[in-house]
Amino acid sequence: QVQLVESGGGLVQAGDSLRLSCAASGRTFSSYTMGWFRQAPGKEREFVAAIAWRIGGGTDYADSVKGRFTISRDNANNAVYLQLNSLKPEDTAVYYCAASPLVVPRDPKAFPSWGQGTQVTVSS
Repeated sequence: QVQLVESGGGLVQAGDSLRLSCAASGRTFSSYTMGWFRQAPGKEREFVAAIAWRIGGGTDYADSVKGRFTISRDNANNAVYLQLNSLKPEDTAVYYCAASPLVVPRDPKAFPSWGQGTQVTVSS
């Protein structure tokens, strides 16, 4: 399995940007699909974005973040990033990094490895 640690969350105003980082440990990091999920209070965890294992591989985004968020990865440094632009109050949630051996899934059950989460709060 892969061990994951997120960072980069914070309190921002609507329209601002943030960059979330996820540091991974494990020699097989480059063979995993990496995903970002989020969970707001009282809501289920939801898919945000995912990126295939190889550089230049496929990406997938939830409709609610498409065009505003960008996922990227650096296999040489065992890291995955989520750039959040044009943030909205409804983006407020704990954001989780996750790793899956499958090809760009959206189902949280397909991701066996999870980080502890980082809080993103967007004020209006």
